[in-house]
Amino acid sequence: MKTERKYPSVRIDARGTKKAQGGHPWVFDNEITEQEGVPEDGGLCDVLSHKGRYLGTGYYNGHSKIRVRMISNNANDTFGEEFYRRRLQYAWEYRKTVMGPDAENCRLIFGEADHFPGLTVDRFGEVLVTQTLSLGIERIKSMLFPLMVRILEEDGQRISGIFERNDVKLRELEGMEQGKGWFPLAGKEFPSEAWTEIEENGIRYLVDFENGQKTGFFLDQKYNRAAAARLAPGRNVLDCFTHTGSFGLNCAKAGAKHVCSVDVSESAIACAAENARRNGLSNVVEYKAANVFDLLPGLRNGEYDYIILDPPAFTKSGKTVDSAERGYKEINYRAMKALPRGGYLATCSCSHFMADGRFRGMLKSAAADAGVELRLIEARQQGPDHPVLWNVPETDYLKFYLFQVV
Repeated sequence: MKTERKYPSVRIDARGTKKAQGGHPWVFDNEITEQEGVPEDGGLCDVLSHKGRYLGTGYYNGHSKIRVRMISNNANDTFGEEFYRRRLQYAWEYRKTVMGPDAENCRLIFGEADHFPGLTVDRFGEVLVTQTLSLGIERIKSMLFPLMVRILEEDGQRISGIFERNDVKLRELEGMEQGKGWFPLAGKEFPSEAWTEIEENGIRYLVDFENGQKTGFFLDQKYNRAAAARLAPGRNVLDCFTHTGSFGLNCAKAGAKHVCSVDVSESAIACAAENARRNGLSNVVEYKAANVFDLLPGLRNGEYDYIILDPPAFTKSGKTVDSAERGYKEINYRAMKALPRGGYLATCSCSHFMADGRFRGMLKSAAADAGVELRLIEARQQGPDHPVLWNVPETDYLKFYLFQVV
């Protein structure tokens, strides 16, 4: 290297070098061949190629298999407040552009896709809900979070508080404790409630960001729900894995004849039923607490002419993807068998380990076993507030398909 650097460095092997040169921001422990200096856990460290060339700078963590999470490949960058201000400003400007008025409720920061590794920030009106899964971000959040609020408020957005949802086991693998609660912001009192109400696609939802799944509400399916609702008028709809009731409520509002929304969680069903009441849709939607794997085989053919499958991630590891594929095939096969000819199917996977090609192959196999053909209406992904970086496959996770069964 020609210029003197102030950070410790790690040198990586040829395989890691090729991946980093392609833009992937993760350096794994088994890719490191040499180390110069003693990187501090959560501190910055340079990454060098197997030939000693500068590749980038990122957060080092000796507790993690992802040993370095790179945040820049520019050797001239300095990592003070102004650097992070630019990054936050860029992320907010992007959301305003791609989401328009929907930026009121959206994902503000999507981890590596926004070059904030391990950080999720969801906006629910005046409340920001964060999840921090990297030690480097954890160490700078006292600077980063107030800066984020300042940028939004300077643009006329009102923010009343930041709630941290760090009750995630992955934090322990990164050497951090679990926990949740309000983040202290100078000059602001903590909001009195850990829930709020939002509106999406004209439907109001109660969001429990303290105890709900992930950050309290799944924002990534916003436009997929609207697409699914366009097929619903006059139909009998079965909404499986309903969680807070979103797909079913979109269909009911669009004019479905009847909707049955199902989830294994009693508390999720109670929340979904409350959302139906808030929207005056209780007379259209019924709710069942049931295991979808048990429910689908017992359906009569034609009992429903539209089935929606929005399951949780069946796999969070490449080691269990075969088992996950069997689970996806089972529910899709059963849905296809239950639908009449001319019926409609919405189906998706939110696991990036279940690659799109493999998901499509599973659907073709399920259709063949069910003795039906699938007429593709639409293939979709997550909303643009969850941007996909083509050089980071992990950001490309949501597959969503609308079919007619013929």
